[in-house]
Amino acid sequence: MAFLRVLLLYLWFIMKLSSLFERFANAATKFTGSSPAFIAAATIIVLWAASGPLFGYSETWQLVINTGTTIITFLMVFLIQKAQNKDGKAIQLKLNELIAAHERASNRMVDIEDLTEAELDQLHKFYVKLSALAKKENDIHCSHSIDAANEINELKSKVKKS
Repeated sequence: MAFLRVLLLYLWFIMKLSSLFERFANAATKFTGSSPAFIAAATIIVLWAASGPLFGYSETWQLVINTGTTIITFLMVFLIQKAQNKDGKAIQLKLNELIAAHERASNRMVDIEDLTEAELDQLHKFYVKLSALAKKENDIHCSHSIDAANEINELKSKVKKS
């Protein structure tokens, strides 16, 4: 029973920490992509460069900016990746909703981001062919889809078997 309490307390702590990180990451991402953040960074560089003669352009003077920019770059990589993951997921969900809402769209396209690179390449080739077919159509509203292609393929297979 004590183990269960400790486990629950640990999970609660992790969830709180995760929530805190989520809020911090959102605020940091929003700030670092702003004009004031760029102006602050540019100001720091100008002040550092202007202080060069004061410190005799020493190795320590160079080490300060190198260390500072390396640390900031290292941390920003994680914030940028988190923001891209969140944006990517949101875009995929929006696209999935559009696919699901459109009666002629193939629902097979939902969650294709989980396919392998080879499977995505195969789908890409298929859509290149669909594009070529669409260019030949007189009606711009004529639609070609994976499902329609499969239906035609099944009809052809039945004809060949007969």
